[in-house]
Amino acid sequence: MAEPITRRRVLQSGASGAVLGTGACGPGSGPSVPPEEVYLRLGVQPVINGIGTVTNLGGSIMPPEVVDAMAVASRNFVPFRELQARAGEHIARLIGVPAAMISCGAASAITCGTAAAITGGDDENLRMLPETSGMKNQVVQQRAHRSGYEAQMWLTGAKSVWVDTREELEKAINERTAMMFFLNKADPEGQIGRSEWIEVARDHGVPTMNDAAADIPPPERLRTYVEEGFDMVIFSGGKGLLGPQGSGLLLGRPDLVQAARKAISPFGGIGRGMKVGKEEIIGLVAAVERYLSLDHEAERRELDARAELVLGVLGGVTGLSCEILVPNIANHVPHVLVNWSENDLGVTSAEAVAKLLEGEPPVAVSRTGEGQLRISMWMLRPGQDSVVAERVESLFT
Repeated sequence: MAEPITRRRVLQSGASGAVLGTGACGPGSGPSVPPEEVYLRLGVQPVINGIGTVTNLGGSIMPPEVVDAMAVASRNFVPFRELQARAGEHIARLIGVPAAMISCGAASAITCGTAAAITGGDDENLRMLPETSGMKNQVVQQRAHRSGYEAQMWLTGAKSVWVDTREELEKAINERTAMMFFLNKADPEGQIGRSEWIEVARDHGVPTMNDAAADIPPPERLRTYVEEGFDMVIFSGGKGLLGPQGSGLLLGRPDLVQAARKAISPFGGIGRGMKVGKEEIIGLVAAVERYLSLDHEAERRELDARAELVLGVLGGVTGLSCEILVPNIANHVPHVLVNWSENDLGVTSAEAVAKLLEGEPPVAVSRTGEGQLRISMWMLRPGQDSVVAERVESLFT
């Protein structure tokens, strides 16, 4: 079993220097620059992230263990296919699932997993994609689960078949059905839940994929959906795991994971452009090791405390109604919902979002409706909960 990547091991290797554009490493490399400077010199202003682990803001901030592990990885050449296989085996053991593959973000896991379902890992068929003549190429999906990620499946030549009810699902499955796709965060909106989706798929011998990209914490979800019976489950590496933004995980059935691995770089074909580097692979290994060793209850107490602070400040503002929300599925962490009458207070939620981004420091929050903002506690850094609360308060006082 691989030895976990720790900050001490990395520092002992002398590999902590070349981080965030600080240049040369080792003695005499000079003082490091403030982390904001690498963006400011390009004219890009960093923001306080009150939205969460969204791609538009860069996902998450990698902890030192992850950054240092990536720096070490950048200083060696390795046989890449072996690295992919060994890293996947190690992560699968850590999580407790049959097999794992590191992908170039969650989106590439969708493409490679779909390619696996269509071709079964047959080398000749993989080289033909997106030409799917003679292959199963239909992917069944609930209309309520449409998200825009379908394009990642269509890249392989797959065709979407849309259903709403179980009756429609049963009728939609035929000899051309390659896979049944489930968007986990949309579970409450669809008429067919996870267990029923799996039941139908098993009755017909059709592989299933569950896109659960943002569905940790809690950490047990990394294996829960595989244990429920999904053949392939996808997580983002750059969201709750705090790994590299350009990384993801495909977990599940060994034959499908192996087939998906053959569909991604350095192999040719449909996934060649979805390159996940040796640095991202080692970084995600370090991120998973770190995540599974965390005191998640302590982290949740910290997030709860941030939410209570923001609630305490904004709850005292006349005209504002505030509450704490913890979504049941994706982004299962505390958020503060702020509601008000736009007519009474003379501020629209669109104006509020814009003013917060234009201020100093810029603050990014979600507009979830007319007279409504949502503030996520998850990606705030120490002390930023107070800053966000004061900035929002200033809009109405």
